[in-house]
Amino acid sequence: MKPIDTIADIAEGIAALRLIDPRLAPVIALAGDIPLRRAPPGFAALASVVIGQQVSRSAADAILARLVAGVDPLTPARVLAADDTVFRAAGLSAGKVRTLRAVAAAADGGGLDLSALGERPHDAAIAALTALPGIGPWTAEVYLLVSVGHPDIFPAGDVALQAAVGHAFGIEPRPDARRLAGIAESWAPWRSVAARLFWAYYRNMRGRDAAPAA
Repeated sequence: MKPIDTIADIAEGIAALRLIDPRLAPVIALAGDIPLRRAPPGFAALASVVIGQQVSRSAADAILARLVAGVDPLTPARVLAADDTVFRAAGLSAGKVRTLRAVAAAADGGGLDLSALGERPHDAAIAALTALPGIGPWTAEVYLLVSVGHPDIFPAGDVALQAAVGHAFGIEPRPDARRLAGIAESWAPWRSVAARLFWAYYRNMRGRDAAPAA
């Protein structure tokens, strides 16, 4: 399938999902506007996803803004050259600093072409990213979804997606990553649109945006 690049691609995916799974009709009705959520692929985009690990969207946005104020432009070379005080001032944990530096070293040395990951098979792209320290499945999947535009990825480890699907389908307690991945299998080959749908549903359900920044 082609990448998810436009709002028209989202509309096509929503129409397909409505036919694939009739249970999604009320979810679609309640979700409202479903943003495209795309960012140019590259180091800055992956750094943004790393910063968003296990923190709220508002906290991630604030940390990223402070980091960019100290490291601008946010490039591998600038991150490798930055002093620890810059990262502390931004509010980054020691673990995330190690991850950012590991990603920066891989990208700066030419061993990892973040912009070309879309040309690899899904499993190979995930493996290339999760081989880096501090990059787990959620980070890899969100980067491929948001920055590469992969059409068929559902980050089942995302707590907001777990809460949204649990609420929509009356699942208590909310499904864990393994169960949610099983549920999402039926939405292939449009799982990336399904993820956007449930992030939008969560936004309207909880009154705040928990989707990764783009």
